[in-house]
Amino acid sequence: MIKRINYKTLYTDILNDLYPSKISVCQKILDKKALTVLDILELNKLIFGDEYKKNIDVNQKFKSYSRQDILLILDYQKKHRLNNTQLANHFNLSRNTIAKWKKLFF
Repeated sequence: MIKRINYKTLYTDILNDLYPSKISVCQKILDKKALTVLDILELNKLIFGDEYKKNIDVNQKFKSYSRQDILLILDYQKKHRLNNTQLANHFNLSRNTIAKWKKLFF
């Protein structure tokens, strides 16, 4: 059985231990019942800022998305009327990944 990471606890601990000044900025997201992949990406940007931008290439190979996450990203594309390139740039993904997901799920 695969255990899911409790991102709410993880980010709360990070904020309390390392970035207490950013708690108020992130509280709205952390108050949600469940965090989505979009929430997690937003928290990364809010908490780590420039550090996050510097480590994008290193962190890229460790990303994985569940079916629910993929559908949420594709829904984001529809909602904001983005093409595959724009969506890929927004989430730092490959255009080919987006096209593959569309073939799999639509």
